[in-house]
Amino acid sequence: MNTTPSKTTDLSKTATPADDPADAVTEDTTATAAPDGTPVAANPSDEAEAFDEAEDDDLEPDAFTEARHGVGAGATAVVSAALGIVALTGAWSGRVAAERETLLGQIQTAGGSSAAQQISEIYGDAWHTTALVNGVFAVLALLVGAFVLARPAFGTPATGPQPAWIRAVALAGVALGTLGVLISAGMYFDLFLSLPVAGTPAG
Repeated sequence: MNTTPSKTTDLSKTATPADDPADAVTEDTTATAAPDGTPVAANPSDEAEAFDEAEDDDLEPDAFTEARHGVGAGATAVVSAALGIVALTGAWSGRVAAERETLLGQIQTAGGSSAAQQISEIYGDAWHTTALVNGVFAVLALLVGAFVLARPAFGTPATGPQPAWIRAVALAGVALGTLGVLISAGMYFDLFLSLPVAGTPAG
């Protein structure tokens, strides 16, 4: 009885992905290689989006830096308004200077002088000194307020517009300074009130 040798399977041989044509094509087609061998992304939009995000992060203003600039401009605007108020109401330095001029006038006229000279030396010089000191404060208020308003046009451009309250306070300082300059000039040149005039003695 002829028997055919049975067909045995070799279990040591297992199927590999390379043996299966369907599984053989498993290569990543999302990347290609440049002629020099450098891998290049097949989807350039991903790199463009990542570059745009990094650029936006670099251009985003620093909150601390913006707040620091805002504080400096706001403080300067408040100083301008305060100087304007001082120019209109008068400062202690103006009173001290006026009292000094009054004392000097009394010393100069102590040896005997006419009434007109006494009025000019004792009263007129003190009045003019007060006007001069107030005028200095008014000019400072005007200059500081104008500097705050003109600052965004010079130097490094700001990432955002100047806050409205800073412009408002600076404008108030400019207005008060201008008004103080006009009043001080009128006081100094005796436009509002003239010096008293001594009457001629009777007889």
